[in-house]
Amino acid sequence: MSGSFWGGILLALVIVQILVIWSIRRHRDPSLKIQCDQPISELMPSLSGLTLSTAVAGNSVEVHENGAFFDVLMERIGAARHSVHFETFLWKDGKLGRRLADALIARANAGVQVRVLLDAQGCKKAGKDVVERMRSAGCRVTFFHKKALRNIGVLNDRDHRKIVIIDGKEAFAGGHCVVDEWLGNAEDGQHYADVSIHLRGPIVHSLQGAFSENWAGETGELFLGDDYFPQLEPAGDVRMHAVFAKPENSAPAVKILHHTAICLARRRIWIQNPYFIPEPDAIEAFGGAVKRGVDVRVLMPSTSGSDNPMVQHAGHRNFEKLLECGVRLYEYPHTLLHQKIMTVDGVWSAIGSSNFDDRSFEINDEISLSIADEALASRLDAIFEKYVQRAQEIELQAWRRRGWWHKLKDNTFYLLNELL
Repeated sequence: MSGSFWGGILLALVIVQILVIWSIRRHRDPSLKIQCDQPISELMPSLSGLTLSTAVAGNSVEVHENGAFFDVLMERIGAARHSVHFETFLWKDGKLGRRLADALIARANAGVQVRVLLDAQGCKKAGKDVVERMRSAGCRVTFFHKKALRNIGVLNDRDHRKIVIIDGKEAFAGGHCVVDEWLGNAEDGQHYADVSIHLRGPIVHSLQGAFSENWAGETGELFLGDDYFPQLEPAGDVRMHAVFAKPENSAPAVKILHHTAICLARRRIWIQNPYFIPEPDAIEAFGGAVKRGVDVRVLMPSTSGSDNPMVQHAGHRNFEKLLECGVRLYEYPHTLLHQKIMTVDGVWSAIGSSNFDDRSFEINDEISLSIADEALASRLDAIFEKYVQRAQEIELQAWRRRGWWHKLKDNTFYLLNELL
């Protein structure tokens, strides 16, 4: 038989293999439908049940902004007596990375069990010497979904979570990354804005479980006992649940959470998110909220403030539809606003690692905290108001007049939104 025949057979096999991998790994994207007349403040059991979690009371929440977050984080790592579990998507070698590595090394030298889970793509510039120093000191450092043949079907699936659990008794979650731009106080274009929360109470078990999910998936190790899952007494009066499950053949929990909250809003939806690329179902839900009289506002970086202008252009593709629906859009040009926050009706908040885009809602491993607490919602809304004062509101008629080159970039980059 000719070489062209065998070449055709080989090509066909490659195509079949690609289709098989795609079929296995493609995400499910059902159209979500919700009908409910109860306010979101009464629906925490429903929100937690729909997202495969359980709402627990008795928690405390502290909000930390910008570079000051790391001062608190380092202090609490230094106080660890049994275990430190650290998981992040983005770590680049620099002043902050070395400072954090030194803190983790110090605890390992003191006999504390230190486990560090780093996304292989986002943390590829963490620095080999930094990683080796941590390992030499006894820190267990593992990379999530390294480039390898065995991971060929999941290379696009990234661990985007940013969580820390200390002694199984306290935890941090939010958007902060281990990169020098996260230091400072968002005072210029070289220093970013972000928000993370410090948690105590029964909710910490859920974050420890989230860390265990990916740690066990990469290492096979399960950790048990009071050093990791101690008995947790009430530490406050806040009710919340952690959202991170990504079941096969169903919409991921973070998508269900955000979509449901939009559909339940009665008065106000305020969103702060760096990468805002809503899909058609979400745009329809926003439009439905506006028709109910809900004040819907979104604050995000402009292309000049973003660390990835391509993402902002992808988001621009649907701005006209959103503006026509009555959604108010604000772009902040001064630096990257990286906080991932949504508040509803001044009584409920979602905060965590999830961007408002298809990659976070369908592909990445994420974690968000769903929290019913008026004081926290007020605190997060105050952060929105602080930054929106220096933002530019997008007006529909002016937006329609933007140039053809801008429109071309918007539509081109939107085609790549799941890869950005």
